[in-house]
Amino acid sequence: MKFAEALKNMKKGIPMKLPSWGGYWCWDDEAKTIIMYTKDNERIDIRETQRVEYTLLNVLSDEWISANTENCSILGGTPTFSFGDAIKYMKRGLKVKRRGWNGKEQYIELAKNISYVTSEGSIQNCEHEAIGNMAIAFVGTSGVQMGWLASQADMLAEDWIFAE
Repeated sequence: MKFAEALKNMKKGIPMKLPSWGGYWCWDDEAKTIIMYTKDNERIDIRETQRVEYTLLNVLSDEWISANTENCSILGGTPTFSFGDAIKYMKRGLKVKRRGWNGKEQYIELAKNISYVTSEGSIQNCEHEAIGNMAIAFVGTSGVQMGWLASQADMLAEDWIFAE
């Protein structure tokens, strides 16, 4: 939902969040402001945000949902997100995984500065005109698989979570 509707819900006492958030925002009727609860359960008045651009981009989102005990870390749940968001988070340096993957230590991350040893024994740096020197690495119990490819199920799933 758009922020205008989310704000109406906050004023009704319903905490709201974006899908990947571990925290939520709520309305403080006494102070007439939005209080942001971070994933670390820090309480911040929106008027005191240190990351103004980030906060404004969140306000512009049309993906607002109500926060509850299933989808919000500080309420006891686990936030999930789409594969598109998973790519965005990997580009920021975070590790992500599917909630339903069997191996507890499995995740994917963005690998950079990739190189390999040629058959002649020299080190060759990978460089691609379109993507540069990056690839998605799958880290699992058997090691690292470079150049992991997502299945259609992975790309369409909404159960991506942050790996620790």
